[in-house]
Amino acid sequence: MASQLVESHRTGAEVVKGDEVCKKRSVELLEELSLPKGLFPLSDIEEVGYNRESGFVWMLQKKKNEHTFKKIKQTVSYATEVTAFVEKGKIKKVTGIKVKELFLWLSLVEVYVNESANEKVTFKTGTGLSDTHDASAFALGE
Repeated sequence: MASQLVESHRTGAEVVKGDEVCKKRSVELLEELSLPKGLFPLSDIEEVGYNRESGFVWMLQKKKNEHTFKKIKQTVSYATEVTAFVEKGKIKKVTGIKVKELFLWLSLVEVYVNESANEKVTFKTGTGLSDTHDASAFALGE
């Protein structure tokens, strides 16, 4: 289903291909949205697309990737296809990202930075649970 969503937003989108260029573009996009630059520690990225008109973003990587954010001891799984709708300070309707809570993998559906406390990042799961962390835990290279 997500692939169909990517195709429906591809027209008019800015699309880059190749791991190095895609990593750079994903960091620039997070910076543009006033979000921590290390939120997407993906590897072997094949394509990043951003349709400014609809706010739709997608990232395609060769294989599923798990990353542990050391400062908060949180493991996150990134599928081969990650999609979301973005706006300043917010990523919503996320697909392809799961967070590990105890022994369960929960789908992440939203990430946002509160305007009054932009040093904090809040993550919401599909179950309605949310968690807030210091933005420094998601700095580039963490």
